[in-house]
Amino acid sequence: MTTLHQFDYIFAIAMMFAFLDAWNIGANDVANSFATSVSSRSLTMRQAMVIGSVMEFGGAVGVGARVADTIRTKILSTKSFEQEPTVLMLGMTCALVASSTYLTIATRIGLPVSTTHSIMGGVMGVGIAALGVDGVNWGWKGVSQVFAAWAIAPGIAGMFGAIIFLITKYGVLKTKNPVRNAFISVPIYFAFTTGILTMLIVWKGAASAAAAVKSWGPGEYIGVIFGVGIGCGLLSAIFILPYLHRKLNLNDWELKWYDVFQGPLLLRRGEVPPNTSGELIVQDYYRGHKTREDLDRDGREVVVPRNDIETSTPLGKEAEAGARSSGDISDTAASDPAEIGRTGKWYEPRNLFFVAKKAFFHGADVDVVAEQKKSSILVGNLEEMHARATHYDNKAEHTYSFLQILTAATASFAHGANDVSNAVGPLAAVYLIWSTGTLASKSPVPVWILVYGGAAIAIGLWTYGYNIMRNLGNRLTLHSPSRGFSMELGSACTVVMATRLALPVSTTQCIVGATVGVGLCNGEIKSINWRMVAWIYGGWIITLPVTGIIAGCLMGIIINAPQWGNAL
Repeated sequence: MTTLHQFDYIFAIAMMFAFLDAWNIGANDVANSFATSVSSRSLTMRQAMVIGSVMEFGGAVGVGARVADTIRTKILSTKSFEQEPTVLMLGMTCALVASSTYLTIATRIGLPVSTTHSIMGGVMGVGIAALGVDGVNWGWKGVSQVFAAWAIAPGIAGMFGAIIFLITKYGVLKTKNPVRNAFISVPIYFAFTTGILTMLIVWKGAASAAAAVKSWGPGEYIGVIFGVGIGCGLLSAIFILPYLHRKLNLNDWELKWYDVFQGPLLLRRGEVPPNTSGELIVQDYYRGHKTREDLDRDGREVVVPRNDIETSTPLGKEAEAGARSSGDISDTAASDPAEIGRTGKWYEPRNLFFVAKKAFFHGADVDVVAEQKKSSILVGNLEEMHARATHYDNKAEHTYSFLQILTAATASFAHGANDVSNAVGPLAAVYLIWSTGTLASKSPVPVWILVYGGAAIAIGLWTYGYNIMRNLGNRLTLHSPSRGFSMELGSACTVVMATRLALPVSTTQCIVGATVGVGLCNGEIKSINWRMVAWIYGGWIITLPVTGIIAGCLMGIIINAPQWGNAL
């Protein structure tokens, strides 16, 4: 193995900007998987962060290798670099610089963009600068195939999401006994969702079991997919349904979340004692969202309370945390007890731990729902838009919060498998050339690179993921567990299909398409914030040319720059 130590600096720069690119993937694309779950109140921010970190990292490391290889070899004609592979190493570094720079700006201004578009534009810009227009694979097996997937993905996701929600709406939510029908649908949906995740794993094949999976026949694939799906459906019937029965039918206010593991034993539990604590059996998933009758009763006057946070009740603990994080409420009254006695400058050694803790966990304390209600030029009359959506039975909605957690985890796993390629694909090319001095069109991505990218995604999710969540969720259309479940599952189905075809699709487009599809099921076109949809689409349109220009200019300047001493 020949290591090109004279280009150590290029490899070091690529490592830094690949980390920044992956960090932005976590900070920007995290909303694709969890904005709906947090907006519908199925998950708190901290729960979303923990689940997202595990699933994003697992998807990136476990099944991310194929897509990471595809984005490097299909877009750019690598044959032209066989004589000078170090030029390609420089080009991939320029692409990472352009992509991470643009994503940092987009994330800062709260613009949800496609990280796939971003790195794609960078690689295309490099190819044009180094080789001309013919240096990029424009055919169906290259860029055109990916362009087609981007154009089709939102529509397919919208159709999937709408179909799933319409089945739920007319088969469960609008029936005479929605809770009973929700009980019937839960095992079916659990089986279907886990089957989708199993398809992703066995079709792509985990790195450690790739050889064994590739030797499977159709019967083995079908057996594993249906076996896991049916098995998980049965487990949900055995453990989750008794828990829901005690909680929703018997109003057992003493149940804790971990009681779900008792399964059938819960059916032998004694009578429910009187609820003297006043504790709610099920939270109101529609709290803070007015109906059309509420607006008519109020004379359609929208009251904007103090601090520009619109709530129908006093701020709770989560809302206060969100308001404090945005500077609307003083942080003095509810400081961390461990920090109360802290004095002196922030940079003193004894205070550095608290500063690091606040920096890392700041995003987990933001109340996204409260932040979404703050006034914005892109929001308009949010209350009137939400009032056009029907409020369904809260207990029936609660059954779908379990399913939404599963779909959020599924979508996050698929996202990690797909979008880790945006950062580690170019880095893998740089590492291969730097460590061997050669160029190969097909090469496995080292596991440590996948770990590096997966860790950066998780860190981005924790530290800055909330920023993009504010512009999705309820700012697009009213969210609830049943709606969010349909959106996430519709998006996940689309991403899994694309992963099977080794296409690096945009998860941003998938979830936005699914959100619009479900929103249209309200029966009113004004129940969707088309201004926000246009803002998001505008970001997608400018991404490719902007990153292409940045990367192309960097590449062109460097490879054509005069050398010192040889200028004359």
